[in-house]
Amino acid sequence: MLSPEQVVDTYFLEARHMLLEIAALLDRYDAAEARSGGHPGNGRGTAAEAKLAVLREALGVLREQGPTQERTVALLELFARA
Repeated sequence: MLSPEQVVDTYFLEARHMLLEIAALLDRYDAAEARSGGHPGNGRGTAAEAKLAVLREALGVLREQGPTQERTVALLELFARA
């Protein structure tokens, strides 16, 4: 069983990579939206915006501190509703 410090040391780089990927996705979306004048194209805006809303809500779940609910379970439930 890993200590708390070992957990962070073991998984930090992988977690950092995943968070950078999320930031890059949001940056690409913002840039595409700016290029289109803020209007989603081809009628896909509603679905794309709904997916981004789910991702932002997931980030909020991750931001919460404390073991009130297991975060993995909360995210699985969130994504199941999307």
